[in-house]
Amino acid sequence: MRSVPATSTFKKLQAFPVAEVWQNTQTGEHSLHAAQSFTPNQVICSFAAATTLSHPTYLTVQTALDTHITLRPFYLQYVNHSCAPNVFFDTARREFIALSAIRPGDELVFFYPSTEWDMQQPFNCHCAARNCLKVIKGAAHLSPAQWKKYRLSNFILEQLKLHVSKIS
Repeated sequence: MRSVPATSTFKKLQAFPVAEVWQNTQTGEHSLHAAQSFTPNQVICSFAAATTLSHPTYLTVQTALDTHITLRPFYLQYVNHSCAPNVFFDTARREFIALSAIRPGDELVFFYPSTEWDMQQPFNCHCAARNCLKVIKGAAHLSPAQWKKYRLSNFILEQLKLHVSKIS
């Protein structure tokens, strides 16, 4: 879980009942932070598909091979990646869930490969987690040992079953 460094300068841009959108005034980057405490497995909020696309974009979450959704409420687009996630998008139940105890002000971060099979825009990760993967490309690029460390969406679990059966 990423905590906000005391020396960083953040500006709260918007506040909602469960979360706040913050902006780092030094980098311009946005992030989503808890507005209240959450316990492990607590549903933070429900979400819906604002739009459904057949291709991924920077702001979509994958729900099937050719189905990618933008999220409503819109502030969920500001949930950043971490290799040590504290939240999860349950795309089957359409619930945004706490994975660990979260305090007000904690950044809400999720593991992108938990919903993304083969990312269109891989990136170098700088989350600084002890188990940081360094390069994030999607679940298709992880080892079975890495898959077991994370909570994964039903879509990703189905892809893994197909993947493993092709190797066996």
